Amino acid sequence: MVSRSTPPSPKRPVGTVTRGTTNPNRLRRMDRWIAAAHGAALRRADAPVAVDLGYGAAPWTAVELLARLREAAPRVRVVGIEIEPARVAGAKPYEREGLSFRHGGFEVPLEGGERPALIRAANVLRQYDEEQVAEVWQRLCARLAPGGLLVEGTCDEIGRRHVWVALGPEGARTVTFATRLGSLERPSDLAERLPKALIHRNVPGESVHAFLRDFDRAWAAAAPYASYGARQRWIRTARALAVDWPLADGPARWRQGELTVRWEALRPAG
Repeated sequence: MVSRSTPPSPKRPVGTVTRGTTNPNRLRRMDRWIAAAHGAALRRADAPVAVDLGYGAAPWTAVELLARLREAAPRVRVVGIEIEPARVAGAKPYEREGLSFRHGGFEVPLEGGERPALIRAANVLRQYDEEQVAEVWQRLCARLAPGGLLVEGTCDEIGRRHVWVALGPEGARTVTFATRLGSLERPSDLAERLPKALIHRNVPGESVHAFLRDFDRAWAAAAPYASYGARQRWIRTARALAVDWPLADGPARWRQGELTVRWEALRPAG
């Protein structure tokens, strides 16, 4: 008599289902920054894979990520990963050369244990507790290929305001603030889009609070430049901030409505 063993059940994905809110073009600012900051590394990789982790109820962000990254790295492939099986099934009709979708979570399940050159996790950790962020970051960074990049952050529903953290295998590197300049009243308006690791730290005594205070002061001092346009005012603001804060970018990115500061300067206290 031949015994029949029950095949092992697949492991449950790590994480919880998010709201899944998504809109076309929502992550354009993050995508453009990734292409500029990480495009050269993606071009150097033999078979670069980028992961859109938690793409949501519709696959627009993964479709757009492929198009934008291929302008910088034509050989890149994008894998959209979602923890909700119905969302994966709904995305399958959008698969094409260089774009696929898989069921999974923070374990980042890729074919054959492949390690991604990029993981983008936008609006994923917002529903988690702050205490969970470090563990998730560590797990995701451990999945990166050598020289890989994790970009984790939050934006509003139409992508006007966005703040993200860039991390390598060694941990957090930078924080980027990005906005549609024509809609900005003051830089501290971006505080509501701080990633989970920082959003509850925007209080006196914390570095991110001091940074946003100085950001507003520099913006106010640069008001005379508004007559030349919001872009020139932003650039002048960035130059003033660079005196006291370790900015990691320059005018080429400032012109895009971005500003990137070293993580060490904004690291939460305690």
